[in-house]
Amino acid sequence: MTTANLADPMAARDHARSMAGTKADAMPVLPPVADDLPDGVPADDLVWEETIAPGGYATHRLARGTRLRLIDLEGDACASLLIYNAEMPTERLNVADTVKVQWNGYLGKGKLLLSDMGRVMMSIVEDDAGTHDAFCGTSNAATNAAKYGEGRNSGACPNGRDRLLLGSAKHGLQRRDVHPCINLFKGAKVAADGAITAEVGPYEAGRSLVLRAEMDVIVVIANCPHVLDPRDEYAVTRLRATAWRGPVTPADDAVRNGSPEGLRAYENVEDYYRR
Repeated sequence: MTTANLADPMAARDHARSMAGTKADAMPVLPPVADDLPDGVPADDLVWEETIAPGGYATHRLARGTRLRLIDLEGDACASLLIYNAEMPTERLNVADTVKVQWNGYLGKGKLLLSDMGRVMMSIVEDDAGTHDAFCGTSNAATNAAKYGEGRNSGACPNGRDRLLLGSAKHGLQRRDVHPCINLFKGAKVAADGAITAEVGPYEAGRSLVLRAEMDVIVVIANCPHVLDPRDEYAVTRLRATAWRGPVTPADDAVRNGSPEGLRAYENVEDYYRR
């Protein structure tokens, strides 16, 4: 269709309608459908299926007990993650407490993502990636402009912070609500002298992890290059998100009972839902 035709509202409408049914490499699937759910998970329990584009973002509200699987499809995704209490978004992921309370700066299977009110918001129940980052946060317009020559949301190299803002805004949240994030699939190691070394790959395609929602949460994900990625090009690949309903964590769960500090965070959640 020519530019002149697009200036005609009726022609523009016809063109838009002709695109119905088009499938892209990165898009949400509505209603959600996936052919690789874990054994024992019925198709009706699927609540979210989406492929997040390079430089893209996504967000979803997840009920307590929901499992969220993230897959680095081509080996170069970077999932910058924010978490809010869906009922009271002023409670949100606290990266400092997540590290401090667990006496460990490195995330992986069995680790908890804690709120600023001492509650566990999500837990990592499966992880075959092993490279995650709780130190560096995400990029912003200035860092991307300095590195790539462009950092606007509408440009070729969108930044992580503004993508997280767009996702948060869908839930009525503002720039002041965009708190420090964690980065999944891209790691960072701290040396004895305090120097940070980024572990950005690219890695083998298909690495994954599964998060379990321990509260009703809002998750916001930006898929932008790690802020310490040393490559000159804007390098990031697709990220897949799949979520399905699941049971609330039982009292005898190994992750729940993994440490005294973690158990207290779970008990704080259980007290919250006892109201």
